[in-house]
Amino acid sequence: MSPDPLHDRPPSDTHSANTAGSGWRILTGFFLYRLMLATLLTLLFFSGTAPAFLGQQDPSLFTFTSIGYLGLVLASGILLYWRKPASPDTQVSMMIIVDIAAFTLILHTSGGVQSGLGTLLGLSIAAGGLLIPGPRALLFAALATLAVLTQQLVTGITSGPAQTSYPQAGLLGASFFAIAILSHVLALRLSRSEQLVSQHEVDLANMEQLNDYVIQHMETGIVVTDQERHIRLLNESAWYLLGMPDTWSRAPLEQASSALVRQLIQWDEDPKQELKPFTPTLGGREIQASFSPLGQTGRRGGVVIFIEDTATVTQRAQQIKLASLGRLTASIAHEIRNPLGAISHAQQLLRESPDLASGERRLVQIIGRNSERVNEIITDVLQLSRRSAAHAETITLASWFADLAQEFVASAAIDQDQISLHISPEEARARVDPGQLQQIVINLLENAVRHFNRDQAQLRIRVNGGFSPGPGNPFLDIIDNGPGIDPETARQIFEPFFSTRNSGTGLGLYIARELSEFNRISLEYFAVPTGGSCFRISFPRPGVV
Repeated sequence: MSPDPLHDRPPSDTHSANTAGSGWRILTGFFLYRLMLATLLTLLFFSGTAPAFLGQQDPSLFTFTSIGYLGLVLASGILLYWRKPASPDTQVSMMIIVDIAAFTLILHTSGGVQSGLGTLLGLSIAAGGLLIPGPRALLFAALATLAVLTQQLVTGITSGPAQTSYPQAGLLGASFFAIAILSHVLALRLSRSEQLVSQHEVDLANMEQLNDYVIQHMETGIVVTDQERHIRLLNESAWYLLGMPDTWSRAPLEQASSALVRQLIQWDEDPKQELKPFTPTLGGREIQASFSPLGQTGRRGGVVIFIEDTATVTQRAQQIKLASLGRLTASIAHEIRNPLGAISHAQQLLRESPDLASGERRLVQIIGRNSERVNEIITDVLQLSRRSAAHAETITLASWFADLAQEFVASAAIDQDQISLHISPEEARARVDPGQLQQIVINLLENAVRHFNRDQAQLRIRVNGGFSPGPGNPFLDIIDNGPGIDPETARQIFEPFFSTRNSGTGLGLYIARELSEFNRISLEYFAVPTGGSCFRISFPRPGVV
């Protein structure tokens, strides 16, 4: 597929090309008619089977005219084949002028307008009106009328007035003009119809390309098979979900996935049964397939297969649940804040009382500490529910993180040399909302400091970045030398309200993941073989919105 599937030749260009092609086709048909007519006239005359009036007035002139006309028609066929002149209008004009001259001479040698051969001129004028709409069609009618009247005048001079019929010649000339006008109107209608058909062809081609573009870029995998279970269409998502099979259009579906064929057979046997998810390749993703018939009921022409990653479907459902839960908890958190403020204020007043015993002061401290923790949870929940829209900018990762590191070192009370930065190339850039990215990175750095279980001076945080070797995405790795996270806990660290500390809210990494998805960033955790944790932030490729 081309990078710009919606780009197409402008309708005007397409119409011009189609009109020119149609003109040459009609001209070829007109040539074949003239060739057949010239050959028929010549053969009938020389074989002696022609009507008695044909060439009766001047047989020698008729012989010369018929042979000459046949030769000129053959010559026009050669010119038509080589398309010289290149304009079909010029070739039509040459053909019709030859026809007017030849048919006038044939008319003269065959008894004039009384012979009825004047209709041959009418057919040529009609062809001229169709092929060259406009004033030139009337010009041909005028030339033919003058030629007929001149022929009558010459006949009257040479054979006497008795052989002439000026009224009939006048009516024949009027019919030429009527034919020219009617053919002109018909040509205009044909031109409009042709233009409309050409426009519809362009629209259909653009719509086909648009449909193909949409189908190829859908997240849902789509496979279309014919009645023999051969692949007619396989979009990119389906190709990935089926394990990137080495297949092509018209190839058997069995070659792409035998497991999918088995599901199709089960669906054929009972379309209403619920099909279970399956894995198309060893170690591949678990997918769910659904089927829809193509064609009339009882006479199916093929099947459309929709393929979805069950993990994606589950995650989408989980996100919907969490979004609903987030709105609910945000409203609850807002209502809790007022009584919580009263509790905190009362705790402060009690703490200042001189009459409290030491045990009671301990209880007041517990109230104050837990009030602060509840307030942190409320703040995080409200921050998550009120997050602003992302305003993406292109940032240079090295300089951006260097500025962030200075601020973090000052606020976290650690030394500058405890954080090292290695980004290659240094000009690596990413497009993201800087403010929301700062929230994500600060959260990860604070976790590294908060969960370090040895002397704080031994903490080391290493930040690596650049472009990933495969897809070429910009990335940042935040690596610490802390205790790391055991595999069982690592599966839950991005879930809301999950925390390994009694004083933690369990929303830090969840908010970081939500902000990442909001900016189309991938946030993943990797265990470090030498101990410690690695959080990778992967940005979209440059140029991908």
